[in-house]
Amino acid sequence: MSAQAQDNVGTTPVREGFAFDEASLSRWMADNVPGFAGPMSVEQFKGGQSNPTYKLVTPGHGYVLRRKPPGQLLKGAHAVEREAKVLVGLEKAGFPVAHVHGLCTDDSVIGTWFYVMDMVEGRIFWDATVPGVSNGERAAIFDAMNATMAQLHMVDYEGVGLGDYGRPGNYFERQIARWSKQYLEDSDAGRDPNMDRLIEWLPAHIPADDDRSAIIHGDFRIDNMIFHPTEPRVLAVLDWELSTLGHPGADFAYNAMMYRMPPHIVAGLGGADIQALGIPSEEDYVALYCARTAQASLPGYEFYLAFNFFRLAAIFHGIKGRVIRGTASSSQARERVRVLPELMDLAWRQAVRAGAS
Repeated sequence: MSAQAQDNVGTTPVREGFAFDEASLSRWMADNVPGFAGPMSVEQFKGGQSNPTYKLVTPGHGYVLRRKPPGQLLKGAHAVEREAKVLVGLEKAGFPVAHVHGLCTDDSVIGTWFYVMDMVEGRIFWDATVPGVSNGERAAIFDAMNATMAQLHMVDYEGVGLGDYGRPGNYFERQIARWSKQYLEDSDAGRDPNMDRLIEWLPAHIPADDDRSAIIHGDFRIDNMIFHPTEPRVLAVLDWELSTLGHPGADFAYNAMMYRMPPHIVAGLGGADIQALGIPSEEDYVALYCARTAQASLPGYEFYLAFNFFRLAAIFHGIKGRVIRGTASSSQARERVRVLPELMDLAWRQAVRAGAS
């Protein structure tokens, strides 16, 4: 198991500073969650650092609670109400997500806004090579992941009440500007020539289809899905913090970036013998997605990948700044800093592959 998995798998007793009035929550659950019956015990998931996440266990049912963290928050940050909104909308569309029982915007219940959803039991694969299964099942798991992403991008977001979930159109323009600004303003983390080149090249080469919009997940990786305990079937997609209305090609390319990503940076297939593992080739994986979304091809695919490498490098660059300032000290944060130069180099090399010189 990777260090990332060890940091995120399982639960612990509620950590210091994250406890709340469990009796008050129980009263809210009794009033708002059909079928709820105590007694209830509370554990905290190791993951969910942005929005603290808790496992609620009762004799007859398991639930998950996601809340805003305690303390002073930046305006618009930790928007659990957005997460609840997209989950409710996607469930209406038949997309695999956990059922939301309710959203609470009354701070007096546990101190911050929160929502409660079903606990979905199944398998999470932290390694993109999916060890421990047969080649046939591994191929089916990749097919299910591909089909799930295509299903997401085909959702009629207006029809399920998500027409106001983001700003449609000009996704790349807005995102490149956002991440460039964050990179340039974080003087503590320094500058890198590869990132400086990308900041110049990317906005000048945005594909003409930047007006396309769909519900996008923003972090669609294999380890953000719960698969059926014994079948190659997605039961729920997790972690919707970065979801919005955006360019579906960008969202798909973030997922497909695994084919070119070394596994020591994030869950990736770089260096793996995918043919021997029964994993579809990158070309076949793209073709499957295109067929499922009624597209002949993805002409902007190489640009989409360059953007995603840049975006991930910008995120890691921000982590480096926080490590330097002493506000991020975990082993995972330090590992992100260690691989940052390699990631920035990969990002520029992908831009070259997309036509940069």
